[in-house]
Amino acid sequence: MTNPRPVRLLVCGNADRGDDGAALRAVAHFLPGLCPAVLERLEVRRCQQLDALDLIDVPPSESVVILDTVVGVPAGRIVTVSLDELAARSCRIAPRSSHALPIDQVLGIAAAVRGSLPAGVFVGIGGKWFGFGELLSRAVREAIPDLERAAEQEIARLVTPTQV
Repeated sequence: MTNPRPVRLLVCGNADRGDDGAALRAVAHFLPGLCPAVLERLEVRRCQQLDALDLIDVPPSESVVILDTVVGVPAGRIVTVSLDELAARSCRIAPRSSHALPIDQVLGIAAAVRGSLPAGVFVGIGGKWFGFGELLSRAVREAIPDLERAAEQEIARLVTPTQV
């Protein structure tokens, strides 16, 4: 049997910028329903703008799930990629929360300071409308349950990794 490991959930976005608030809505809905064994291993952090500092202090025994809205895929599409893939730019998505620097640079700085990236995954939803207001686009609104499921699955997978 494997020991559960802690997971840091980084919830990115801005609730008053349209589809940019999708991750916040998803977390508000699925977090209360997680089982207590998972919740006790979960550290939730809110970050409007993903920064290298959000990843630098992650202990080696902890994993990370980044939840955000992305551009570069159709609105409402769910994407799940490892942090290593995201850092290598092997996918063509751009998280909305990395405004100051491109995501590969944010992850590169974190990896350089830490020595490597933490184990983890990025879960995103394609966005369409990022104007002022809390209104989500129809495609994103309809796909929020899919985003919730994807995030829950990744959290559960990382909390209890398979035994090798």
